[in-house]
Amino acid sequence: MLRDGQADHQKMVLVTGASSGIGLEFARLFARHGYNLVLVARDQTRLKEIARELEAKDGIAVKIIAKDLSNQSAPNEIHQRLCNESVTVDVLVNCAGFGTAGLFSDEDIASQLNMIQVNVVAVTHLTHLFLKDMLRRGTGKILNVASTAAFQPGPLMAVYYATKAYVLSFSEAIAEEVRNSGITVTALCPGPTKTAFQVKAKMKQTRLFKTALLNPLPAETVAKIGYEGLMAHKRLVIPGFMNRIIAFAERLLPRQWVTKAVRRINEQI
Repeated sequence: MLRDGQADHQKMVLVTGASSGIGLEFARLFARHGYNLVLVARDQTRLKEIARELEAKDGIAVKIIAKDLSNQSAPNEIHQRLCNESVTVDVLVNCAGFGTAGLFSDEDIASQLNMIQVNVVAVTHLTHLFLKDMLRRGTGKILNVASTAAFQPGPLMAVYYATKAYVLSFSEAIAEEVRNSGITVTALCPGPTKTAFQVKAKMKQTRLFKTALLNPLPAETVAKIGYEGLMAHKRLVIPGFMNRIIAFAERLLPRQWVTKAVRRINEQI
């Protein structure tokens, strides 16, 4: 009998945001461990390339679903399609998300609302849909990608930080609700990571990504630490020693000091 975490070619993992960054590294990591995959992202062409790569390299089955999670109907459509095709999702990895940098008053409100839809609403909706299926079976795992941004307010990225605070709080609460049910819920809180995020969010020239104190980790390393935490049934995983120190030290400092410090590291230099 296979123990928890061992390769099982019958198990299926759904990864959102699977076309790049941490999501892609999760897809590659689960494939190496023998899991079949459902990959969700907007770029169908890129998803097809990844599917061919992983099927050829790891001998697993890959299903792709090209959906934009800023569309409110996307989670239902994903879940319904998999139900129609009798696909059982054993592990859900909610990795899709994005951020933008700048003064909230200057930002395009449509972009901010789309961020909430992707980072918060889609995560909540997908978790609800697949968690109910897992509870009926009495087994399953969910990993929601939050951020070290979840631990404090984020001036110059106000909405992004707030969405990640929601993901962390939501994940920890659900983890407690399903305790002893056979289901585990893990919140992964990476710090700065080497992905396209920093470019898309206009963060490349900020102190956050320039300081040696918070040297960005490779996306592959973040995914590996997240995978190991998921398999160990951890509720909270923070990759990187310094990221862990900062995340917990902030709880001991006056909130106003922390907020001012975060604004400074989010400023362009």
